[in-house]
Amino acid sequence: MSQDLITADLVVLDVDLGPTKNDVIHNLAELVAKAGRADASGLEADALAREAKAATGLGGGIAIPHCRSAAVTTNSLAFARLSPPVDFGAFDGPADIAFMIAAAEGSDDAHLELLALLARNLVRAEFTDGLRNAATPDDVVALVNAAIHPEEEAAPAAAAAAPAAAAASDEKVVLVAVTACPTGIAHTFMSADALEQAAKAAGVELHVEPQGSGKVTPIDPAIIAGASAAIFATDVGVRDKERFAGLPVIESGVKRAINEPAKMIEEAVAAAKDPNARKVSGDASSAAASAGGSQLSVGKRIQQALMTGVSYMIPFVAAGGLMIALGFAMAGFDIALAPGVQGARTCDVLPFLDPATCAAAQAAGADGDTIGSLIMAAGWNAGFMNYIGFLLFTIGGAAFGFLLPALSGYIAFGLAGRPGIAPGFVGGVIAGALGAGFLGALVTGLLAGVIALWMSNWNVPRWLAGLMPVVIIPLLVTAAVGLIMYLLLGSPLKAITDGLTNGLNGMAASGAGVFLGLVLGLMMCFDLGGPVNKAAYLFATAGLAAQTDASFQIMAAVMCAGMVPPLALALATTVRSKLFTEVELENGRAAWLLGAAFISEGAIPFAASDPLRVIPSMMLGGAVTGSLSMALAVGSRAPHGGLLVVPLMTNALGFLIALIAGVIVAGIAVIAAKQFWPVKQVATA
Repeated sequence: MSQDLITADLVVLDVDLGPTKNDVIHNLAELVAKAGRADASGLEADALAREAKAATGLGGGIAIPHCRSAAVTTNSLAFARLSPPVDFGAFDGPADIAFMIAAAEGSDDAHLELLALLARNLVRAEFTDGLRNAATPDDVVALVNAAIHPEEEAAPAAAAAAPAAAAASDEKVVLVAVTACPTGIAHTFMSADALEQAAKAAGVELHVEPQGSGKVTPIDPAIIAGASAAIFATDVGVRDKERFAGLPVIESGVKRAINEPAKMIEEAVAAAKDPNARKVSGDASSAAASAGGSQLSVGKRIQQALMTGVSYMIPFVAAGGLMIALGFAMAGFDIALAPGVQGARTCDVLPFLDPATCAAAQAAGADGDTIGSLIMAAGWNAGFMNYIGFLLFTIGGAAFGFLLPALSGYIAFGLAGRPGIAPGFVGGVIAGALGAGFLGALVTGLLAGVIALWMSNWNVPRWLAGLMPVVIIPLLVTAAVGLIMYLLLGSPLKAITDGLTNGLNGMAASGAGVFLGLVLGLMMCFDLGGPVNKAAYLFATAGLAAQTDASFQIMAAVMCAGMVPPLALALATTVRSKLFTEVELENGRAAWLLGAAFISEGAIPFAASDPLRVIPSMMLGGAVTGSLSMALAVGSRAPHGGLLVVPLMTNALGFLIALIAGVIVAGIAVIAAKQFWPVKQVATA
């Protein structure tokens, strides 16, 4: 590689980098930037965003704030030995050792493997003791370089030991494991190494597949076939999970494998000997509880499945909505009379043509006023714009055609994994064909997922288990869901959908639409990206399938209200900086961009440290914005984008008026609350 991951100028020893983890991350980002390896503000923002997802304190006095960031130009490790220690959210107290792992967005596999080697060494006492006893930055650099360039002889020795140990006893339990975290850099490999060490101490043969950001080396299928049980220590879905179908399984979050690896090995060994142990049913993305490895409750699992469906549906809605909006912007709202379609096309519906030019083109056109003759007569430039607009509209319509199948299919996937995808997608298509809309897609997704999950738990012979998720379950569940929809549920769901659509159209055209906007605004600002916020967003995005003025107005109200909290807090920190901490001021500067991009989570740091004053203030502003947006009949075909998609909205000026009003109201409210209700703030952790 062209540059070392760590150099002496990236190491500070026995320093005070501030009382909170945000302070430490800020100073480490500055250290990396000073070395010419990253943009400090961008790296800090991405590291804090990663920290907001899950604390990076590992226990044992170790913290590893990390991220992949476009702000990083050279993969880097910054090290700090902290005095005093700082709380990073570990279960056993603050950390005195902090590594910032800064990986560039386009990092190649070689760099990621080196970062993974470092992460794995952080669970080894001899390595961390060396870091604590290092006298100089150069000593730390030497220790790290030795860790990420291990002796080549170690691997062959370990490989030779496994067959010998396996031969020692025919009764020996063989385990396979998968580890994976959202970033795929640190926790993924640390949990893998912790499990390997625990298995070695217990005399158990273990084969681990860390599914990190770099190259993933799958476990040999022959090893899986001979395995006794599986361990899934993941915070994300397991890739190709059907490979492990039929194996007894222990599931947990990735951090449990770091904190309790020996206990997980013990549980897996017990599961291997228990004929009633829960078995892998397929490629389900269900997450296990972080502690105890137990399955999630039914309600929580359904909620996660619904959010999975929405998250996979959004790209179709975003691409389709933006394409349609661009098509309208380029060729007008009468694109039905487009190239290749016979019909009248008059000058007043050709916004890109000068009226006189258009009239002359009509007079000269051999075929009268059809679009083709106008394009030819008026000139290539004007005709080309209309033609591209039509193509964008057509592409957007194709993307929207996948909205209901994607929603249904990935809800089923969230419940049952890959076996649920085919019946879920087919159910979504049937829901659309029957006019059942997004409500029908929700029902078919849940039906397909529940039935597929139930069938996945059937106890079948091992030879049949491999066929269940790819052939038998999709076949039977697709037939079941299709028949249920056509014979029983299709007509009632269509009636309900039609009633909802008519009701929304009526509300949007009356004063009730303002009340609906108020409620949606309150929901968007209540938990800032939590379940209530996501419920309002799901309501709006799923409703876009109806392609009515009411659905566009609801989407605009939800987006506009969701932008209020970060923008309002950015405004408040700018206007009255003395009411906020230094960390909040830093977050406020970042919140301008987050709010403009419709990322409500930009307000979470403020709400977490001062919920009683921040959340009610934001809800007040959101209510104002949501109701104003509906009152002004603002419409958005795009489900995301914030200010970037304002030019494509119906009544864009009304959107800006509603947004500014809500931001000002929320900003004044939070300033007043902090000024006149002096409650002691909770320190940012």
